[in-house]
Amino acid sequence: MKNKVFNYIVGKIAGGEKLHFTLVDPDKVSRLDELEKLMDIASSAGTDAFLIGGSTSVTPEEAGATAEVLKKSGLPVVVFPGNLNCLTPKADAVLFMVLMNTMEPYYLMQVQVLAAPLIRKYGLETIPTGYIVFNTDTAVGHIGRVYPIPYSKPELVLAYALAAEMMGFKLLYLEAGSGAQSHIPPAFPGIVKKHTELITMVGGGIRSPDTALELIKAGADIIVTGTIMEKDPERGVSIIKTIKNYRG
Repeated sequence: MKNKVFNYIVGKIAGGEKLHFTLVDPDKVSRLDELEKLMDIASSAGTDAFLIGGSTSVTPEEAGATAEVLKKSGLPVVVFPGNLNCLTPKADAVLFMVLMNTMEPYYLMQVQVLAAPLIRKYGLETIPTGYIVFNTDTAVGHIGRVYPIPYSKPELVLAYALAAEMMGFKLLYLEAGSGAQSHIPPAFPGIVKKHTELITMVGGGIRSPDTALELIKAGADIIVTGTIMEKDPERGVSIIKTIKNYRG
């Protein structure tokens, strides 16, 4: 079915749900028994999908092996590509992203052009995604050469969101960065949700159920956590259950 994963996301949101995605970095969860344990914990808690991405050292073979394990959960497995190395035909879909606030031309269009023939050959579903990274002191901020957006300027986030919508993106991912010291302000997903029809996904620096709840109340449709699931699964489960129990 065309757009199966995207329709799955849209259907859940239309039904009044808030979603949680578990981000798995194959380089950090390399043992298959550890990966299966993480998968079982997250899926039992109610996570809605798995993202594969993260480290620059992930090989396509590692991404593929990770996807094969995660698909045993029966949940969608989506590539969240830091680069071409994370692409694998074993996944269900890929976030086809543009890093909107980068100063590096490679991430604005060059990598997408390189990736497109591979994605078509692999038969992966694409989800057009605008991607904004807020902290320069994270790995993604450094490698992506992001142009920082002040936390005091939600109107700038809205300008990016409007541009994303006008360019035909379906999803906007607002990320503090993996391992960031703080999450983004709730005003950011709030202003995007108020003025656009974009599905709004938020990740980075989310370490407590209260933080996740604050962000979804503000307007986030999807919360992404990764590091917390690796380091403190019990707290990760609490975050997932808080999101899935919410009815606004």
